Amino acid sequence: MKVLLDKGQEVIRTLLPVVVLVVLLTLTIVDVEGDIFARFMIGSVMLLVGLSVFLWGIDLSMNAIGELMAGELATSKHLFKILALGFLLGFLITVAEPDLLILGSQIEMASGHTMGATFIVYVVSTGVGLTVAFGLLRLLKGTMRFNTFMAIIYVIIFILAIFVSEEFLAISVDASGATTGALTTPFALALTLGLASLKGGKYAEENAFGLVGVMSAGPILAILSMSIITGQEHIHSAPDAFIPATGVIAPILRTLPITFKESLLALTPIAMLFFIFNIAKFKITKARLLSVIGGLLLTLSGLVLFLTGVHSGFLDMGRVIGMQVAGFDQRILILVGFLLGMIVVLMEPAVHVLGEQIEEVTAGHIPIRLIRITLSGAVAIAIALSMVRIVFPAVQLWYFLIPGFIAAVIFSFFSDPVFVGIAYDAGGVASGPMTATFVLAFAQGAASMIPTADVMRDGFGVIAMVAMAPVLSLNLLGTYFAHKQRRIAKRAPAAAVERDYPSVVTNSQVCLLVDVSRGLADEVVALARSAGATGATILHGRGGSAEEIVKIPLIGVEVLPEREMVLLITDQQSASAVASLLSQTTTLDARIFGTPAEAMVKELPPNNA
Repeated sequence: MKVLLDKGQEVIRTLLPVVVLVVLLTLTIVDVEGDIFARFMIGSVMLLVGLSVFLWGIDLSMNAIGELMAGELATSKHLFKILALGFLLGFLITVAEPDLLILGSQIEMASGHTMGATFIVYVVSTGVGLTVAFGLLRLLKGTMRFNTFMAIIYVIIFILAIFVSEEFLAISVDASGATTGALTTPFALALTLGLASLKGGKYAEENAFGLVGVMSAGPILAILSMSIITGQEHIHSAPDAFIPATGVIAPILRTLPITFKESLLALTPIAMLFFIFNIAKFKITKARLLSVIGGLLLTLSGLVLFLTGVHSGFLDMGRVIGMQVAGFDQRILILVGFLLGMIVVLMEPAVHVLGEQIEEVTAGHIPIRLIRITLSGAVAIAIALSMVRIVFPAVQLWYFLIPGFIAAVIFSFFSDPVFVGIAYDAGGVASGPMTATFVLAFAQGAASMIPTADVMRDGFGVIAMVAMAPVLSLNLLGTYFAHKQRRIAKRAPAAAVERDYPSVVTNSQVCLLVDVSRGLADEVVALARSAGATGATILHGRGGSAEEIVKIPLIGVEVLPEREMVLLITDQQSASAVASLLSQTTTLDARIFGTPAEAMVKELPPNNA
């Protein structure tokens, strides 16, 4: 119960600003029917309870399933098996995603039923399966850095985008956001974390992120390719008339069974795949199996409550606010869009899951507050610019979307590697169910009140903008962090070696701890072996002196530099030789600490060979 209360407190902090903003608008410039306002308040409570239960269930189920699936992939030595299992995982966790089913229906209606919803879902799921398969292969084989891998994918996307219309460009990025929903994202994050932990190595921290970003690229490739192959260029259809639901409880009760069915369909493929592998491979204990089953039930319950609250309580409210604010003053529309972006992204379920993983992987040294502030500001600007597009028809989507993604790819080569994976993941998690419902409804409501705007085109475009903004902003943040780190390294004296190893040792054994900047541990190990040391353990962490801490301006958040520590237990002569060699290696900024190793050595099991 304590876990549930802790989750609830976290959700309240992110939900409250949205409720306060809506209440302020209804008391000032927006006139809302009483039943719509009542459903919004009830929906807010459902969001609070549902998201808290959902996050609790994710901890118990998806994290465990992802870890087990990661073990199956990591132990495979066959290329075909990795590709086949990667494709199967990507396809199955996408094909029943509720957000994607909704988007498929919207595209079917928008295209005059020339493209069926089921066809769209399977095309997108196939694209996700292919990109996930090659993404997992890259991670396991270590043949390519993540920023290079994503740059290749986006170069292909940019080339395909030349040959499609603005509508399909917007739809493809919207499909990207719809794919990485409330269920697929936690599973993908857990799978990546498990693979990175099992693979280890000096890139373990950065490999713990990125699969959600890979998944997000799959739908863009698939939709753009489909548009070119089928010859479909433009979408012409009249938008459906907006008719708000009437009543308070009845709309919620009508939405509940539909949402339950969609959520169950979304959860079933992942659950079935786990049970099949558990019978054939995993064979986990009964206690752990019951924990996973309980977590799946909690995940399902929380997702049903969350989505029901969103669809029945937030959808109509978002549409009404968009219509009335646009009718009142178009300048205020841009401001309200900015404020909505600042707070709505923090309500996305997957943003919470990503935040928890960042905290776990980096041991809290990349502050969650920093990531959330960056996401909040980026999405706020993205939605504000989307409102600019609605108000000024000459401003087109590609003016922002193409340059934004190009800049994100370029900055990824200058960014701190850990931030690159987080950035691409954040692009998927930011455009979740809250954006696909409340923000989309707000944009469509605003577009319906402005004669020069197109409801379908501008509505699709807002999700595309939200998906792009985190990728660019976090790569910018990572570039700033890496730049500050390089400036700090230049100010540090070359070959600064602190010797604190003892002159008196026990049993002629010394424990040396060599502290170096990220990426230099392998060089230290090679030098130590050349000086007579026979083994080493590499530890990863973050820390440093006050001068080495990167302080982010304005928001006052501090980010600690990443360090690597090499632990050597060797004889006194080798220890002295290692310290002497490191002090002569001017490319290292090493700190060497040595202590008597008697206590550590006597804890080791005796060698009976």
